[in-house]
Amino acid sequence: GAARFVRRASKMAAAKRKRGDGPGPKKKRTKKAPKEEEKKEASSVADAESEEHQVPPPVSQGKWTNKERVLIFSSRGINFRTRHLMKDLRMLMPHSKADTKMDRKDKLFVINEVCEIKNCNKCIFFEAKKKQDLYMWLSNTPQGPSAKFLVQNIHTLAELKMTGNCLRGSRPLLSFDSTFDQYPHYALLKELFIQIFSTPRYHPKSQPFVDHVFTFSIVDHRIWFRNYQIVEEDATLVEIGPRFVLNLIKIFQGSFGGQTLYENPHYQSPNMHRRAIRLSTAAKFREKQNMKELQKIQRNEEKILLPEDPTEAVFETPAEEKPVEIQLVKPEPKPSLKTKKKKPYQRQRKLNKKLGRIGAQNIPRQK
Repeated sequence: GAARFVRRASKMAAAKRKRGDGPGPKKKRTKKAPKEEEKKEASSVADAESEEHQVPPPVSQGKWTNKERVLIFSSRGINFRTRHLMKDLRMLMPHSKADTKMDRKDKLFVINEVCEIKNCNKCIFFEAKKKQDLYMWLSNTPQGPSAKFLVQNIHTLAELKMTGNCLRGSRPLLSFDSTFDQYPHYALLKELFIQIFSTPRYHPKSQPFVDHVFTFSIVDHRIWFRNYQIVEEDATLVEIGPRFVLNLIKIFQGSFGGQTLYENPHYQSPNMHRRAIRLSTAAKFREKQNMKELQKIQRNEEKILLPEDPTEAVFETPAEEKPVEIQLVKPEPKPSLKTKKKKPYQRQRKLNKKLGRIGAQNIPRQK
């Protein structure tokens, strides 16, 4: 009986599913297409709204083709000034990326792997030594070439407080000294600077404006970096910052190593410079000590008495000898000043004169 009941229930459920009354899966309703009149009304309303509230298209309609990316980071042991300089460069270069500080024990070839992980093909690496010397590496990873500089006279944006200003993310102009075209090693550095510091066109983080200029000038065998604002009114230049000086050390064929292409003969390492300063101060101190000892020896020596010079009394003329006179008569005494009569004062003389006139008037005249 139970088996028959189960069979009947299953047959009834199958029949209901066929009719569509059962709890089977519901079919999705297809959306009906709007009528032609509704389409026309919707298009007219959209046109009216677009005319009233029209959103302008983006300024840069081009395609981002130059995929230059620059990795800017440093080693451990840098000071606050270097850290602020790195932040300023990252702010001025929208196509740059940051990374954590590299350990001192790691070799420089590891930077090529870091750049590959970060998808960067250029690198600016700050290497600190002795907590007082700063070196900058500019490299085209991973093929090369690369250049090593000694960074001097660093002044950051917060320190300078210049009046110039520029839009964040705007593209800069690059201005180079005419000396860059005269020597081959400077021409190589010029191409490296162009690829690293120039912002790619149509970069997503860049602004389509040119309102500042990076200048690279060569003075005293050093490269001087300056950043200026271009004033719209009269196209004058106002300095923004930062500013620093690059003293070239070597140019390598590979990235962070390899064959040396050029070595600067005018370069003097900071250790040699400090040693020369110490030697000059030590030489001055030694000279003073020698002078003191010489003076002490001269004081202790006996003074040598020179013999009399026979020509010393050549120009001396003897004075004429006066005859000796013996005075037999007593000289007359000199008049003393005390015995002189004291002259009356002017007031007393006037008074005496007045009294004399009065006495003369009182005397009777003889007839």
